[in-house]
Amino acid sequence: MKAHVGDRLIVESTHVGEPRRTGVITGLHHSDGTPPYDVHWLDQEHEVMFFPGPDARVEHEEARTETP
Repeated sequence: MKAHVGDRLIVESTHVGEPRRTGVITGLHHSDGTPPYDVHWLDQEHEVMFFPGPDARVEHEEARTETP
């Protein structure tokens, strides 16, 4: 998994009935874009250092902003 600042980190729920979590990557600890990441979760008001597991994926910023 590789990411850039501004990309979104999506973590799918591991429990039935719980929503997925979405955060914005605000910082990198490695220049090659590998984890861990500093993440600002959209449902919280603070940032955390996060080590994504197999239930996580990166949604790259440019993929969200491209127009057809």
